[in-house]
Parts: sequence; structure tokens; C-alpha cells
Amino acid sequence: MSHANARLTFHARVELVRRVRSAGRPAAHVAAEMGVSRQCAHRWLARFDAEGVAGLHDRSSRPRSSPTRTPVEVEAAVLACRDQQRIGRDRVAEATGVPARTVTRILTRHGRPPLAVLDPVTGMVIRASRTTRLRYERQAPGDLVHIDVKKLGKIPDGGGWRVNGRAKRPRRMRGLGYDYVHAAIDDHSRLGYAEILPDEKGATCAGFWRRAAAWFASHGITVRQVMSDNALNYVNSTDFADALTSTGAQHLTIRPHCPWQNGKVERFNRTLAIEWAYRQPYTSNVARAAALDPWLATYNTERGHHALGGLPPISRVPSPT
Repeated sequence: MSHANARLTFHARVELVRRVRSAGRPAAHVAAEMGVSRQCAHRWLARFDAEGVAGLHDRSSRPRSSPTRTPVEVEAAVLACRDQQRIGRDRVAEATGVPARTVTRILTRHGRPPLAVLDPVTGMVIRASRTTRLRYERQAPGDLVHIDVKKLGKIPDGGGWRVNGRAKRPRRMRGLGYDYVHAAIDDHSRLGYAEILPDEKGATCAGFWRRAAAWFASHGITVRQVMSDNALNYVNSTDFADALTSTGAQHLTIRPHCPWQNGKVERFNRTLAIEWAYRQPYTSNVARAAALDPWLATYNTERGHHALGGLPPISRVPSPT
């Protein structure tokens, strides 16, 4: 790839030199043909005379010195914070005391990939980035609530391999099962609600939605529309349809195989996994479950949200009258 500000590619520079040095044509005429100034043409000719063809390749535009560049130790602290905690730009800035824009430049300079493509457990790049062209946000709390279910493997008593290490983990344990984390997040305010339930059947989803709607109502939010994926527990369940009707909410579904259209709850699920489910090596499933409500309270009332200008979701929720 040619230099971002270069008028000529490497092959065009070679052609310029050929026309002048081999064909014997005036540099000014060749420059006019190729749409560059005479000074530009003479600069490439001089570099060719001094260094040969190798001199026609792109060079870095980086200055010889950058006295105002962030110190190396500060950059190292920013990178360590991002790599170890896997948190976003604004939270890295808060943790390190480095301005958010500077954090962005440091992460870009060192090629750190977006959090969305990383495995929340190991930090490895595991997925391609996929986004929708249209980014939307409803105008008021309750206009739209996104819902989804995230499945988590249960933790055996005494802890899993994250506590005891892979070498000491027992043989494959059958029948341990899964926790099903049902989540709902308001599109405008990002206020989130979640419960750990035993399955994701339609009746279970219906019960979850009734409790979620009551929880949103306790915060002064009347839900008008609910968006989900096309799972059978949502689209084919009479119980779930009745729950929506009883709360006065209209059901919307995303386009099949386009989970990014339900991206706010998908992102909430990933945040929930990184900052709660896999945040620490729990010694039991009960311990992890007990940590959910405190985390939700922090998420809703204290944790800054990038899309909200660094404010927590509760800042966009009107006080109940």
C-alpha cells in the first residue's frame, strides 16, 4: 500500500525515472503528464540517483523525535490495564489517569483489537467484526427493550479449573448442567435487568418478562416494545406472547442470522460475562450467583457507559413520580 499522502505509487515513481533517465525526456514534461509538480519529480529523481530503485519505496513520515509523546511507562500501564482487565477506553482512562483520547491513540499505535472480537476468558481474537450500517437509539426509556438468554456452565463445588488448574481438574463431570442468564436492557438508557433461571423454555421466558416489566415499572419505565431473536421460546410460545400482552408490549424480532441487530443486549451479555461470570475464579456456583445482583447494581448506578458519555444508565432514567 502506498503512503497515505503520496501522489505517486512506487510503480509510478519507477515509470517517472524511466521516462526521464532512460528516455531522456525533460523532467518538467514528465511531471506534467503524471500530474505532479516539477519539485516532486526532481525529488524522486534525486532519491533514485542517490539510492537506486530502493530509494523510490515509501518511507515513514514519523518525525525523528516526538518530545510530547506519552512516556513509555505510561503506555505500558495503559496496555497492561487493557490486556489484564479487558475493559473499554473510558474505563482504562479512569483506571490509569490517562485522557481517553490518549488511550485510544496508544491502543491504536500498538494494534490492540476491539473488545468485541476478543474471547472474554482468554483475551484471544476469536471472531470477525460485524456491525450494522444503521446505528439507532430510541428517544425515551421504555420505547424498546432488548432481551436474550446467555447459557453458562455451572461451577462445581470447590471451583473449576480456573481455581484448581487444568492439571488437577477432575475427569469429565456429567450432569453438572447450565445456568441460563435471562437479560433485558433498555435501548435508550441501557438500564439492565437479569436473572439466573434453570432453563430457557417459553414459560420460563414468560415469567422472566413479567418480573422484568415490573422491575422497569418500579423505575418509572413503561415498556412499549420488546425485541428478541427468533428462538422458539420467544416466537412460538403462547406463554411468552401472553406475558407480552399482559404488560402491554409489542414483540419485535430481528432478521434471521443477524444477531447484531439485537446488539445492545448482546453487548450487555458480553459485559456481564467479562465483569461478572468470568471476573474471578468462583469456588462454587452459589458464589457466582450471589455476585450477580451486586454487579447489576454497580452496572446500573455507578459504572460509566461509553454510549452515555461516561455516565451510568440510571442517569437517563426519570425519577419515579
